[in-house]
Amino acid sequence: MKHVVDEGKTLMVDGPASVRLISGSATVLGAPLHVEEKVVVREGKRLPFFVKKQGTFEWMLGEGASVTEIDKWTLPSSWEDAAKEILCLNKPVTVMVLGGMDSGKTSFCTFLANEAVTTKCKTCVVDADLGQSDVGPPSTVGFTFVTEPVKDLFDIDAEDLVFVGCTSPSGALNKLVEILTQQKNRLTEKGFELLVINTDGWVEGDEASAYKVRLAEKVDPTVVVGIQRENELIPILDALNEVKVFVVDSPQLIQPRSREKRKLLRELSYKKYMKGAKLQSFSLGWIKTEDSIFGVGVPLSRKRLWDLSDLLGKRPIYSEETVAAIFAVLKNNHYISDEEINAAENHFNKKVKVIREGDEEGLLVGLKDEENNFLGIGILNGVDYTRKILKIYTPVNEKVSALCFGQVKLDKNCREIGLSTVYLSKL
Repeated sequence: MKHVVDEGKTLMVDGPASVRLISGSATVLGAPLHVEEKVVVREGKRLPFFVKKQGTFEWMLGEGASVTEIDKWTLPSSWEDAAKEILCLNKPVTVMVLGGMDSGKTSFCTFLANEAVTTKCKTCVVDADLGQSDVGPPSTVGFTFVTEPVKDLFDIDAEDLVFVGCTSPSGALNKLVEILTQQKNRLTEKGFELLVINTDGWVEGDEASAYKVRLAEKVDPTVVVGIQRENELIPILDALNEVKVFVVDSPQLIQPRSREKRKLLRELSYKKYMKGAKLQSFSLGWIKTEDSIFGVGVPLSRKRLWDLSDLLGKRPIYSEETVAAIFAVLKNNHYISDEEINAAENHFNKKVKVIREGDEEGLLVGLKDEENNFLGIGILNGVDYTRKILKIYTPVNEKVSALCFGQVKLDKNCREIGLSTVYLSKL
């Protein structure tokens, strides 16, 4: 069915839906919509189609989708004002965008990037929102150069990614600061004119404020854009004395997402980056593991293995030891008590971590080449601890030299089924 929409109005589309412009003129977050162009709106996402000249549209709506006609331009005027000022600054310019969950950070980053590329500005976007990443799969920090206006950053493939392994920043604060600092340095060498850094929505509380302030100090942006509904960013913005700050409004018609919708968006992203995956085997003797307690030690001596088995009351099917810890794997039907773990730690005078065979199944992993370049993600299907063979479901076809184990667990359909720290190196 065709729908005529008058000039100056906005179609607010909640996915899953597809929208096609048949005639007229319209934009999405500053990106022009061409006649006969079809835009897919993902489930859990909302896009504004602003009609610049009376247009005829055709749309298809999935379950739970909707289209609402609004009598005005729905993006805050403060966004336009901030974008104009930012693009007038001496280049290169680094912009860090802060805001709570569902405040409009990604939409602002998209809008600012679109405004920049229309002026032929060499523009790059870094997505550091681990839980709701659009540039790369969840649990990664990715960047991409934007060369033409875009309606949804999800539609652009990441040029490079760094695997973090979790979807919440609170579990990787130091790592994230290091990654973003290194990313800015790398991109500076590539000669960007505008670098837009999107951050996560963790902004409330002393720990969140301290993290965001520290991140800004290390990354050293030219501008910080704070998107706030009330005064939630004041503790952060007031602490930024050496940087230009723009405070802009959160769109009034923004759609808060439920926990389930946010989870669904992550799962759609996992699927995008797992397309074409197949089960592959990797020998622990040919690859190294990073940030892991598994695969980094040496086998226990016969005497120490006997002692460990006696203290645990079961013989491990796999064990290894580092200077700081002992790692052991028991059969999946074996259980041990905290008292037995404590006894082993007292005997060996070091940390002892024990898991059961199969506890590792479903772990999200990142795969890297010998030059430490990110190759892709995978799902750990299981480990043959006797042969030291890891079975991973992944689309990566290049030679893999290193594995990074995450804390997210997925099933074969890329649905999140929980969190796990079985291989976490920090005990």
